[in-house]
Amino acid sequence: MGAGRLLIAATPLGQPSDASARLVEALATADVVAAEDTRRIRTLCQALDVKLAGKVVSLFDANEATRVPSLVAEIAGGATVLLVSDAGMPLISDPGYRLVNACIDAGVPVQCLPGPSAVTTALAVSGLPSEKFCFEGFAPRKQSARVAWLQTLAAEPRTCVFFESPRRLADTLRDAVDTLGPERRAVVCRELTKTHEEIVRGSLGELAEWATDGVLGEITVVLAGATPRADVAMLVAEVDALVDGGMRVKDACAQVIADNPGAPSRRELYDAVLRARTTP
Repeated sequence: MGAGRLLIAATPLGQPSDASARLVEALATADVVAAEDTRRIRTLCQALDVKLAGKVVSLFDANEATRVPSLVAEIAGGATVLLVSDAGMPLISDPGYRLVNACIDAGVPVQCLPGPSAVTTALAVSGLPSEKFCFEGFAPRKQSARVAWLQTLAAEPRTCVFFESPRRLADTLRDAVDTLGPERRAVVCRELTKTHEEIVRGSLGELAEWATDGVLGEITVVLAGATPRADVAMLVAEVDALVDGGMRVKDACAQVIADNPGAPSRRELYDAVLRARTTP
C-alpha cells in the first residue's frame, strides 16, 4: 500500500468560489475527510459541485483526542486524510493541533493546502501596519481575565489580531477603552467575505459606542500597536543641545516632540527639562 499523508486545507470564509482548485481536488479524492462540522463540509461540497469519494468523520475540540489515534493509523496504512475546519485555516483557533503533532510524531507526511484566513484577511483590509503583527486567538471570556490580557497589550508595539464573539464584543471594547485608552486605533471586521461584510474603523472609544446596541456575525478585531514611549532623559538632552545652540526652551521642546513619535506632551517635557536643571 502506498504512503499515506495528512492534508491540512483552508476552506472559504464565506464565498464558496474562494475555494482553491487543490481543495476541490482533495475533497473529491481524499480517503477520509476530518471536518470540524460534517454538515458544513457537505454543504460546501454541494456548492462546489464536488462528490466526496471518501468517508467523512467529525473532528472537533471535544473528540479530537479520542479520534486522533485511528486517523493516524489510517494514514500509516496508506490513506490520505483531509483536515478541514468550518472556515479558514485549521489549527488557527480551530481543531487540528493534536492530529498534526501526532502525525509528526508517527513520522507520516503532513502537507498544507493554503487558502483563506480570517486573520490575514482582516489585517489586509484594516489599514493598520502589517509588517509585524501578533495573533491572540479568542479574547478571554471572563472580564477579569480579559482585562489582564488587555494589560499585556498595553505596550505591545505590533498590530494585534484577535477573534471575539458578537455577544461579548461590546464588553471587550469597553474593557479595551478602560485599559488601553479611548484613542487607540482599531478595526472591527464583521462577516468577512460574506454578503453582509462590514469593516468598521475608528478609535476604541468610537468602536465601543458603535457596538453598544449589539453586533451580529463572525467577528475579527485588529488592534493598532502601542506607540513606543520615548526616553524622557534622552529628549531632555536633545532639548538642552538645541538650547545651547541658541533656541528658546519652549521652542526646543516643541521641535523635539515633533521629531519623536511617542514623546510626552510639551508641558510634560518642559517640566522635565526644568526638573533636570534644578536636580543636583
